Amino acid sequence: MNKENASKLWKTIQEAGDYLLSGLPDHPNHPKGRNPYAHVAICVKEKFGNSYKDIPDEKFNEVLKYIQFLKENPS
Repeated sequence: MNKENASKLWKTIQEAGDYLLSGLPDHPNHPKGRNPYAHVAICVKEKFGNSYKDIPDEKFNEVLKYIQFLKENPS
């Protein structure tokens, strides 16, 4: 991913984390609460097989759509 797109994705991940700050359901593995920023980053990494910085530029819009999906479907 080029630097500009990686920066845009990171900003979008942060915005999604802000949005999910109190919206993630409780989980027994996280008794003190869940980190929504880590949650979004980990979900992106699991779905695309790479850190957001290492995803090909061609998948930029697909990643943005997935982050929007995560906001709309907190898990």
